[in-house]
Amino acid sequence: MKLKDQTQQSVIKALNKIKRRLGTSNFRKQFKSITADNGSEFLNSELLEKSFRSNKKRTIFYYAHPFASWERGANENANRMIRRFIPKSSDIGDFGIKNIKSIEDFMRNLPRKVIDYLTPKECYELQLSSES
Repeated sequence: MKLKDQTQQSVIKALNKIKRRLGTSNFRKQFKSITADNGSEFLNSELLEKSFRSNKKRTIFYYAHPFASWERGANENANRMIRRFIPKSSDIGDFGIKNIKSIEDFMRNLPRKVIDYLTPKECYELQLSSES
């Protein structure tokens, strides 16, 4: 999801939007925990963990140690895929919503060895169908 800026308020708004889209129970299933880097947009874990409606915890935030990228392996793998489309020196602000959506679609539909060569989209749909 493209954020307006790199502020904690923008991260909170994005989490709230995702929670509204998924619903409380699905959000908690998919985001049991979030491991963040030590950027200023993640400073107050209590605010990030709180639900916008009930003030109860919606997830748990953990912080990776500085310069320990292996503690956030899934994120680093996602970043590597994103770099296929947005080179490291590029300003992500120059990329429009259509560009970001096409990158998201690519990532959702790329088979992954870690999930038996299913796509994340297929894996998600299988999980939803097995729960109902």
